[in-house]
Amino acid sequence: MAAKATAKKKRTMSPADVLKLGRDAGCQVVDVRFTDLPGTWQHFTVSMKEFREDAFEDGLGFDGSSIRGFQAINESDMLLFPDPSTAFVDPCLKVPTLAITCDISDPITGQRYSRDPRYIAQKAEAYLKKSGVADTSYWGPEAEFFIFNSVRFDQNAHEGYYHIDSEEGIWNSGKEGPNTGYRPRHKEGYFPVPPVDRLQDLRSRILLGLEASGITVEVQHHEVGTAGQAEIDMHFDTMVRMADNVMKYKYVVRNVCNDHGYTATFMPKPLFGDNGSGMHVHQSLWKGGTNLFFGKGYAGLSDMARWYIGGLIKHAPALLAFCAPTTNSYRRLVPGYEAPINLMYSARNRSAIVRIPMYSNSPKAKRLEFRAPDPTANPYLAFPALLMAGLDGVKNKTEPPKPLDKDLYELEGAEKAKIKNTPGSLGEVLDALEKDHQFLLEGGVFTQDLIDTWLDMKRTKDVKPMALRPHPYEFFLYYDA
Repeated sequence: MAAKATAKKKRTMSPADVLKLGRDAGCQVVDVRFTDLPGTWQHFTVSMKEFREDAFEDGLGFDGSSIRGFQAINESDMLLFPDPSTAFVDPCLKVPTLAITCDISDPITGQRYSRDPRYIAQKAEAYLKKSGVADTSYWGPEAEFFIFNSVRFDQNAHEGYYHIDSEEGIWNSGKEGPNTGYRPRHKEGYFPVPPVDRLQDLRSRILLGLEASGITVEVQHHEVGTAGQAEIDMHFDTMVRMADNVMKYKYVVRNVCNDHGYTATFMPKPLFGDNGSGMHVHQSLWKGGTNLFFGKGYAGLSDMARWYIGGLIKHAPALLAFCAPTTNSYRRLVPGYEAPINLMYSARNRSAIVRIPMYSNSPKAKRLEFRAPDPTANPYLAFPALLMAGLDGVKNKTEPPKPLDKDLYELEGAEKAKIKNTPGSLGEVLDALEKDHQFLLEGGVFTQDLIDTWLDMKRTKDVKPMALRPHPYEFFLYYDA
């Protein structure tokens, strides 16, 4: 109850409340933060003595031309407007710091900046209410990650490599010197107790750091992969608040690990031969306090929920351009590692792209889980994209393929041929987005400018550089050709 009361209080905070929070906590500086287009938190810091209430009205200037996906150099000046509802005392920094998330505006026009990712999520929430379909959407992402002891990597004209070391890695069972041998085997990290799970205390420290930053945590545990794969689940929330929390979550995870001599990565597939890290996104639509996804259909779903699923599956290839936005994402989306590559839905089957959790019969708990995203996604873009695809399905009463509860990896012949799969590369999903994005433009939620910028950025910064570089495994395959 205390955590919920705190969250409610934060949402009604005024600029004066924010300043009081900082003073009461003994904060010496204020860190203002915003998210670039790919989804990385950016920041700068001002003295608590110089941070006044007028910053919330007048904004704080910064150079937008130096931020990925933002302005050209001839139109670089931009303004940050702190959102008082997001203020929290940073639990990771030694200098007492008040952190606050900002919205971005153009100083000339005074209008919100069209490529501010947070603005996309805010517009999506407004569009949902205006549509009349629902008044609220709830989101519960499960962002998995790996914790390593060290990582080394480089790529240049004459070499390319990466090297990962982990005290939990099964490959270290044979190392010389004192060796307890307690390590999770491949795909067996879910979830033995210590000493096989060596990172219990570290994950608990992360949990406490998340709670200190205002996030309600439901559970922390070791995930399936060896070498420290982890998951810490946050309590569901509305779209913008949950996207804010995802940014905070990744920040706290990385910093707590770094402070204790570890390194955390949200790469979808850092290890060959073991499970990758996903960000399964639970979602539901509500109106007047009623869950619109609960009904009498398959797995307790309503017609609206089924049509929403139809929209997700119909637009899945385009959605992955935002939800699985790296070349590494498609090392994860392959058969055999619990990866959700099948374009269908199912109750309980984890290889389906949409799963219906069956843990509870309560109408309030009914939701769907879109399993293809991974934690490299920018949540301010991924969540709105999913919502817009689902609403498109509701609008057009799009029927998804019939649900299937069999082990999809064991299907053969004609039965297997009927099930379509997710695309196999970043290039393919970018092409899909280019062809299929009208549903994102509805209500002005996404803009053509943002989509074009995203496509160009991903093709020039991700796809082309990867295609130009020799891969280490190519030497194994072709050196003697």
